[in-house]
Amino acid sequence: MYPWTSLPHALLALDGEISSAFGGYGLIDYRSAARHVSRLPYGRNRDALDPFCVLREGCGTCSTKHALLRRLAQEQNVEVRLALGIFEMDASNTPRVRLVLQKHGLISLPEAHCYLRTPDCRVDLTGGEAAPSKFLTLLHEEEITPEQIGQYKVARHRSFMKRWMEANGGAGDRSLEQMWQIREDCIQSLCGESNPV
Repeated sequence: MYPWTSLPHALLALDGEISSAFGGYGLIDYRSAARHVSRLPYGRNRDALDPFCVLREGCGTCSTKHALLRRLAQEQNVEVRLALGIFEMDASNTPRVRLVLQKHGLISLPEAHCYLRTPDCRVDLTGGEAAPSKFLTLLHEEEITPEQIGQYKVARHRSFMKRWMEANGGAGDRSLEQMWQIREDCIQSLCGESNPV
């Protein structure tokens, strides 16, 4: 994964709703818009499907931040796609979840992560200007639309987690709902952090 500096430096034509919103911040090119979004803290939004929630609330998740920038890319005809990847979240690639995993006797669990794809690389803006994300091995990857960051993403994640539990055995005798709650506890440990991954 690479930082926002890997994104195109395309000038923005301020004739779309998303483009105009970024223009209101004095941002005139795609890379500057990405830098602005990457610097916003990690936090869950009240309505993740609201295209403007990240700008209105001044925070976002991997899903909402990258969906916003995919929408901007669509308006500007910039070749940047939205991707959904699943990786094994553990203490080495997401240090803030260490205590939650230890409490439940787990080494890792599958986590769904959204990011951007250019023709040349994957770009993750979730963690601000920190080093690129440490999770290097994706267990699953697909292109999605901004509208799929809600129910679709959750359904794909839960389905993958169920298969992972059946194949891995690392979940012990826990149910899918119990594993999902542990995952929620992990995500809660990241909220309010500027560099969650």
